[in-house]
Amino acid sequence: MRMFVAVRPPEEAIEDLDEFLDVRREAGGFRWVLADQLHVTLAFLAEVPDRNLDDLMERLERAARKRTPFRTRVHGGGAFPNPAKARVIWAGLDLDEHGFEELRRLAVGARAAASKAGIDVGGQRFKPHLTVARVGTPRDVTGWVRLLGSYSGPEWPVQEIELVASHLGEGPNKRPRHQALATFPLA
Repeated sequence: MRMFVAVRPPEEAIEDLDEFLDVRREAGGFRWVLADQLHVTLAFLAEVPDRNLDDLMERLERAARKRTPFRTRVHGGGAFPNPAKARVIWAGLDLDEHGFEELRRLAVGARAAASKAGIDVGGQRFKPHLTVARVGTPRDVTGWVRLLGSYSGPEWPVQEIELVASHLGEGPNKRPRHQALATFPLA
């Protein structure tokens, strides 16, 4: 099963970002991420065998308990690999030093939990973000990055992480359907 470990913003933070983007979506011509799928990926797990799931959950619970809650807000944005040849447009997070360190350690802990449970962990260096749109053919999105730079949403507490199953092609318009399997509170 395809899964990821994530931090999900609360509904009010997602609604605020969605409202900011909604009036601008038609101008972009991008494949926009559905509001209910916005999240910060801590660890991507392309294939989780059923036999490893219980061990993974136990290890994620322990990893989450080692971290303390912190506050953040969706703020700013960018593009991968860069604004001039973007494939992904993302919104960033406003984090103080404590929040950044806790989030970084959550990502390290989630990846270590998966590895110790015998699961391959995908992804590159951790960059906290919420993917908001995918670009079909790489193109310059500098204007969109500037626009996201003007955005700052409501502050919210990060108090838990989630293990989410991603069912490819089962959502609206053949997008993935996300199913939260478990939540793990921070200490």
